[in-house]
Amino acid sequence: MSKSQLPPIPRWLLALCLFASALVGAAHAQQAQQAESLPELVRRVKPSVVAIVTYDAKGEPLLSGSGFFIRPGQVLTNLHVVEGARRVEVKTLDGKGRIYPSQGALDFDEEADLAILSVDVPPERTRVIELTNSLPEEGEGVFVIGNPLRLEGSVSDGIVSAVREVPNLGKIIQTTAPISHGNSGSPVFNYRGQVVGVVTVKVTNGQNINLALASARLNSLKPDKLTPYDALATRNRNLPGGEASAEWWYKNGLNSLWLGNYDGALGSFEQVVNKNPNRVEAWIQVGYCKVKQGKMSEAIRAYKQALRLRPNSVEAYNKLGDAYYYASNFDEAIAAYRQAARLRPDLGEAFYNLGMTYLELGDRPAALAQSHLLRPLDVELYQKLLNEFRR
Repeated sequence: MSKSQLPPIPRWLLALCLFASALVGAAHAQQAQQAESLPELVRRVKPSVVAIVTYDAKGEPLLSGSGFFIRPGQVLTNLHVVEGARRVEVKTLDGKGRIYPSQGALDFDEEADLAILSVDVPPERTRVIELTNSLPEEGEGVFVIGNPLRLEGSVSDGIVSAVREVPNLGKIIQTTAPISHGNSGSPVFNYRGQVVGVVTVKVTNGQNINLALASARLNSLKPDKLTPYDALATRNRNLPGGEASAEWWYKNGLNSLWLGNYDGALGSFEQVVNKNPNRVEAWIQVGYCKVKQGKMSEAIRAYKQALRLRPNSVEAYNKLGDAYYYASNFDEAIAAYRQAARLRPDLGEAFYNLGMTYLELGDRPAALAQSHLLRPLDVELYQKLLNEFRR
């Protein structure tokens, strides 16, 4: 057969070759950014980390924790470090260190266990660190700087052992970097010196599990109103009994999800919907736990209940698509993912899910079309989807 008789190369294959070339270039650029040694990285980012000590109304010490500057005069830490305090002090780790008072929280996120503290520190003493919404890969090296057991500025390193999801919360990063009490609020750094997550100490069977909430959740915090620590400590006292009980069960369920205990989490979330059948987030969590148990039909019912209560819930549509996908009901999955993408055109995950579903159906041109939509939204998911074309 002559060259003129050869069949034309499919356009999608040509595009894929170009994408692969771009990936190689990005990989080389990433390697170049990782030239700093760990000691150099620690010296560069350590001044952005702080030690936090809290006190009760009598001036007695309560908890110690860690945090880091995200803006001048603003420190990010775990909410549980400061929520019972009446006085909070923040100590910087540059030079000999200096202690500065904090007057309260500028914003807080109860579900994510995050708080932004207002700190009376001169701007020239503030070292703001870079955050990234990019997730680390499993096996990637990371390091933590914090104050375990009040050993200020301690450094530990390890790798990312897993990345998993908690609906309505975000991605959870599990690492082998050792952490202890006092590390709560510590930044988790990648080897480019960027913060990829915030440590929250969780305990199971007497052992700390090395977990961090991915940095993307920080975008939900809006530091625009100061809540004094007295008000922060008493904010939930006036909740009605049933509502307070439902809130306790919901938090308990989230803690179980952090630890990957889906059976325990399901029991807690079912308590919530029994006490408050109109809580959409709890129905979504029930559905998620049912998916993890392999009970797709029950998961679908839970997600549909969430949508009856909140017809425009992007999270519910996206998770409903997952349940259909795992049940091999691909047409229904596509319909649900399309609804999520319609409601949130910037949601890269919905386009990734659509691409994966089209690949399952063998419709590679349709999957490639989704990759074009995904590329400007989420480069990492875009590259992940392209990798599936090669399989």
